[in-house]
Amino acid sequence: MQKSPTSQPAAALDNRQLDLPLFAEPGSTSSSPSPSAPSATPHGQQPAAPLAPDGSKLRSLAIGSRTLHYALKRSARRSIGFAIDSTGLTITAPRWVTLADIETAITEKQRWIFTKLIEWQTRVEQRALPKVDWKDGAEVPYLGQPVRVKLGAPQGMLAFSAEDSALQVPLPLQADPQQIKDRVQGWLQSEAKRVFGERLDIYAEKLGVSYRAYALSSAATRWGSCSSDGKIRLNWRLIHFPLSIIDYVVAHELAHLREMNHSPRFWQTVESIFPEFREARQTLKSHPPELLPTL
Repeated sequence: MQKSPTSQPAAALDNRQLDLPLFAEPGSTSSSPSPSAPSATPHGQQPAAPLAPDGSKLRSLAIGSRTLHYALKRSARRSIGFAIDSTGLTITAPRWVTLADIETAITEKQRWIFTKLIEWQTRVEQRALPKVDWKDGAEVPYLGQPVRVKLGAPQGMLAFSAEDSALQVPLPLQADPQQIKDRVQGWLQSEAKRVFGERLDIYAEKLGVSYRAYALSSAATRWGSCSSDGKIRLNWRLIHFPLSIIDYVVAHELAHLREMNHSPRFWQTVESIFPEFREARQTLKSHPPELLPTL
């Protein structure tokens, strides 16, 4: 799987986003929905909470018939933040907020928390996708189409043929799989750098903005990010998708140069240069980075 503090810090979320989230809905500044949930009496503080490797305290809270395990971090922030990823739930809270207040906030967000935990578990189970068998004839996705790897390229040069969707790789048929992988992945990343740069220039001109710098990323859960100083990062594995998906992520990050949030005005900005963003966004929601085949 970043908003200003509210007048109710004990139950507030820090959801201000500067990057492309997996679950943020158009018209919302939050990366998580806030459905109503039945209230429950928070449990008292638990003694001697163990520490995680990063120094956060590992705790558990009984909610109905279920037990929720989470990591608690304390910081100088002014609101309670919830984050869910492959490691589970992590809560970051101000040092002055009591454990009772934190558990009240957890109870209020229980429906969202359990839903997202289930989603992550499903992803982990689905992650066991077939790996690429790195040999002559292997196929990798490139701009939405399979590209066949052909070893023994003539004249010792790596060359791509769009006509027959083949990548000629200058390695012998008996080449080590790791060698093949490195050459193909290097080509994919160079193509990502080229294609993304071209699309950034096109959509920056459409929007009338300029970015300061651009680089590739290998983020596990993010397709792209944009910093307030105009630096954009795009996940190189977007090169596996059709150009329309790449264009959406490019438009999304460039729109952050106008609106550093996910407010209705932000989505209007995205739509002004990429009207089909809803369809593309749904595609990426169904194919997060961690579910792509391992290269």
